[in-house]
Amino acid sequence: MRNIALLLLPLLGACATGPVPGGPAPARPATSTPPQEVRVAPTVQGFRAPRVMNIPGLESVIGRNETALANLFGPPRLTVKEGDARKLQFTGEACVLDVYLYPLTPGGEPSATYVDARRASDGLDVDRAACVKALRR
Repeated sequence: MRNIALLLLPLLGACATGPVPGGPAPARPATSTPPQEVRVAPTVQGFRAPRVMNIPGLESVIGRNETALANLFGPPRLTVKEGDARKLQFTGEACVLDVYLYPLTPGGEPSATYVDARRASDGLDVDRAACVKALRR
């Protein structure tokens, strides 16, 4: 019986409501501003084609699939899969290269559409084409 009383004690404490004596008064919403309407963003139905980066010096990367990129740079240091998209990361002494792959058609194989490059030491952006050139085998 005593054990049951001990088990019910926390439940009774949860039922207690009301202001704490000596505590601050509950905040009241300001009446001078009307409540803001919250609208939910519409869900995109169907396939949305990705934008494809078009920068000189990236022709050997943009449009390539995961296998072709591994042949070009070696195995990726990091592979991140999110839905039908992928991010491959290649590293070297000169830079870190992130290649983003998305399918160009519904159900298609992901292809490189965007490239980002930075220094490994401090994360500052570097020239993408120069990084691609430095990491090529």
